[in-house]
Amino acid sequence: MDSSVAALIGASIGGLTSVLASWVLHQLQVRVQWVAQEVDRRRDLYKEFIEDASKCYVDALQHDTGDIPALVALHATMDRMRILSSSTVIASAEKVRRKILDTYVEPDKSFPELRDLVRTNGDSFDLLREFSKACREEFDALRTAVR
Repeated sequence: MDSSVAALIGASIGGLTSVLASWVLHQLQVRVQWVAQEVDRRRDLYKEFIEDASKCYVDALQHDTGDIPALVALHATMDRMRILSSSTVIASAEKVRRKILDTYVEPDKSFPELRDLVRTNGDSFDLLREFSKACREEFDALRTAVR
């Protein structure tokens, strides 16, 4: 084989390898950027849900009639979550919503009653613990998918 042909083949293989490496690196960068944007989008959405659910829950503890605009806003946030979120996060959000609605039909709570409730049922009183855990697991899974 002629040395010029060998040099041409070597240069071609080197160039192809360089192009392939650049393409793979670009695809990885695009994936990392997409995951970062997805995490930001979901974090904002989950923050909104936590804030809305907390306000509704406090209202439910103190009143026997629902704050309809707040409940509709909570439901709208959940509908947006159905587009982006895992089924585990959605199921946890559904439990939160059901607990809020069930709380409205219970007798109103005074501050001393709330204090006693927290003391005796601390973990079960934490309305958003399961939801927060599901969100963290979803974020961990997204980050792992990039690696």
